[in-house]
Amino acid sequence: MRKVLRDLRPVYVIGIGLHKYQSASETPYVQLGLTAIREALQDAGVAFSAVESVYTGTALLGMAPSRVMLRHLGGSGVSIAQIENASASGSTAVRQACLEVASGICDVALAVGVDKPGRIQLAHDRAGVPDLVNGHVAPFTHFALLAHDYMHRYGVTAEQVAAVSVKNFRNAELNPYAQRSKSYSLEEVLAGPRIAGALTRLQCCPVGEGAAAVIVASENAIREYGIARSRAVRILSSVSRSERVYEPGLDPDTELTRETLSMACAEAGIAPTQLDVVEFHDAFSIEELLYVEALGLCAEGTAAQFLARGAFDIGGECAVNPSGGLLGMGHPIGPTGVGQVCEIARQLRGEAGRRQQPDARLGLAHMVGIGSVCVAHVLTRND
Repeated sequence: MRKVLRDLRPVYVIGIGLHKYQSASETPYVQLGLTAIREALQDAGVAFSAVESVYTGTALLGMAPSRVMLRHLGGSGVSIAQIENASASGSTAVRQACLEVASGICDVALAVGVDKPGRIQLAHDRAGVPDLVNGHVAPFTHFALLAHDYMHRYGVTAEQVAAVSVKNFRNAELNPYAQRSKSYSLEEVLAGPRIAGALTRLQCCPVGEGAAAVIVASENAIREYGIARSRAVRILSSVSRSERVYEPGLDPDTELTRETLSMACAEAGIAPTQLDVVEFHDAFSIEELLYVEALGLCAEGTAAQFLARGAFDIGGECAVNPSGGLLGMGHPIGPTGVGQVCEIARQLRGEAGRRQQPDARLGLAHMVGIGSVCVAHVLTRND
């Protein structure tokens, strides 16, 4: 019988940290990563010597980045491993850290995501099998086609799709870690330049650099290090899936998301409508509309209406992408999924400041990676 996270030892987020997401700079990745890790250690109130295992999520840095970075924290002999899972690299690093603690292999584990912009080389280019899709259809073209299909099917306008970006930039303006920390009006979002179809530049996420870190721990560690239980956020479920063959005409990313999020909520023992805050993979504005429906926050074809009446705003029925999402917060790839868990934990602690969703008790983080894979975590406040 397949076991789920809740069948094993409870796992808690005890420390979070980030380096601001930003455009490419001369800052070494080691500095980016150490900034996030040190902030997470300080947040948790533990020394690096307490960490027994480290997973580094990265897609662009190359081989063996962990040791070069971690040696500045001391030669503790800690177990290290690199995780590459495309845009879901950071989310997968969090999952592996959770599984180590849940299984009893260790009591304290660190998941860190760090990346700097570089050449993206996909393995399918070396697969020895001709690729009939990826070499001809860029991601923004794919999502522009999805947007066109969605608008045509449900009578949704380009303005309603662009409203996703307006909301997420409004949230990002309140986030000191966000790459695009400026709000934009609907007119500014629609003004272009146009990238593909109805999608303008401000409806496509920026790929920059940055870092994020999450420290997870067992109840034993919480007691040993005297960590305040009120700031320890429990991870109820961790689910990772890859795509299957779906019915003709269905979008694989959306269907994969539907399956993964359904499993994540079921394993956490909650209904989607109980969620107070969600961080979605919104690399393109249309994705948020597709994924809130796939999660079950609203019926098919109604997400734009819910968005328009403020249901997904901070203070609404469910705060969607209060960090600013990939559109506003940015998408440095390796750190993105870890940063989402940081935001959910901050929200559930009630420490998000002007971004705070009132009385947030349950949150979900979701990432999709090319391949395609999907990783989701459900977290809850530890009352």
